[in-house]
Amino acid sequence: MQLVVGLGNPGAKYARNRHNVGFRAAEEVARICGAQIDQSRWDARFGTGRHHRESVMVMEPQTFMNASGQSVGPLARFFRVMPNELVVIHDELDFEFGRLSLKLGGGDGGHNGLKSLRQHLGHGDFIRVRVGVGRPPPEWDPADWVLSNFSPEEEAKLEGAEGLLGKAAQAALAALALGPEKAMNQFNIRP
Repeated sequence: MQLVVGLGNPGAKYARNRHNVGFRAAEEVARICGAQIDQSRWDARFGTGRHHRESVMVMEPQTFMNASGQSVGPLARFFRVMPNELVVIHDELDFEFGRLSLKLGGGDGGHNGLKSLRQHLGHGDFIRVRVGVGRPPPEWDPADWVLSNFSPEEEAKLEGAEGLLGKAAQAALAALALGPEKAMNQFNIRP
């Protein structure tokens, strides 16, 4: 079973926040794979579709960002998902808006969602799709920045198959279909 996890916070209040870019990209993965994210278990919403004749599960933890691993860990163990079959899509504060990068393994870089995943999976060897949301202006606290909405100009660059969310979804699926190294050569882009 291949698993794509979008990180974010549940609820309408957070839907358009920078921190929820992972949820939004995961919903694009679900659309491409024909998956309905309509099942609930392990404090998560998930559904299964197909891509290149493989079953792909798409998951959105409902535990809030900082406790994402509480959902992902049990689900990954139940379905026996191997590290190379797990892709996590998340916001990246240290990347300028529009930058997209695939990475295999690594630390949490101060990202509490990744920290929780590493804790509950027992490793950090999964594939990551990092979506740049930009650094906050000097007067902003980073925590407030990631919980703010994208500007209308940024929103326009997120949507559609050629938008950042579509490219993040395509990168996640390419990493599963081709392997992370080949996908990196294709999708590691700067704006």
